[in-house]
Amino acid sequence: MSGKAVWRTQRERSNLPTLRLMVWISLTCGRRVSRLVLYGIALYFTLFAPRARRASRPYLQRALGRAPGWRDHFQHILSFASTIHDRVYFLNGRADLFEIEVQGAEALLAALAEQPGALLIGAHLGSFEALRALGRQRAGLEVTMLMHADNARKIGQVLAAINPQAQEDILSLGQPDSMLAARDRLDAGHLVGMLADRGLGDDPSHLASFLGQPAAFPLGPWKVAALLRRPVFFMAALYLGGRRYRIHLEPLADFSRVAPSEREAAMHAAIERYAERLSQHCRQTPYNWFNFYDFWKTS
Repeated sequence: MSGKAVWRTQRERSNLPTLRLMVWISLTCGRRVSRLVLYGIALYFTLFAPRARRASRPYLQRALGRAPGWRDHFQHILSFASTIHDRVYFLNGRADLFEIEVQGAEALLAALAEQPGALLIGAHLGSFEALRALGRQRAGLEVTMLMHADNARKIGQVLAAINPQAQEDILSLGQPDSMLAARDRLDAGHLVGMLADRGLGDDPSHLASFLGQPAAFPLGPWKVAALLRRPVFFMAALYLGGRRYRIHLEPLADFSRVAPSEREAAMHAAIERYAERLSQHCRQTPYNWFNFYDFWKTS
């Protein structure tokens, strides 16, 4: 099975009752106390999730530029656990608990001044909830997530366990009215986000250099972007430790000005820019990328 599909076969080792318990502890006891639990969780997965540890090794070696040690694996898993934990607070309106720096907002606001709505293309990098929380605090910057139906259902279950109202910001791809719903959100001035570092296995893909080696990136998100004809920005809300996050917003492409005959070339160029930006952020904050499988496997 290709690397772009193998993630779909991996059984998630968390469950909703445990998540609900963690939500209760987090909201009742506060972030400082509940974070102590994360260290035990990270230690457990570092010791007893060998598949994830083996899969993260080639990534960490490329991102760090050296062979990763035990501490690197622990820090990688702890960063992942931290972003999941902080999601509880972001989804419950407690963004005030965090220090959030934003870089690149000026370019995004300039694009929104020309036409309503823009597309945000991200990855399993950092915390998308930090970006959505920031959007809720700023009038006119509502953020909607567009994802495949299977993922939307899984995410919906998680969001329902944390804050049921958050499900309203999720749109499912593959439904008859998916593109119409996304277009309506964009026309209303919303930001519509997609993650573009995982395919569904049978999706067409494009090879681009990622951390010095070719990797397959799905074309699907870029076809959606071309159909919706909006400017596209790279998005990442990177976890910097403690209470700190840094949001990056960087222009990638503008499909509102691309002729149909030029779309394929424009999509390939955008993917290559996307892979370059993703590589840079992974090198700068290597413990923020959360694809725990062999990403470079192509056969």
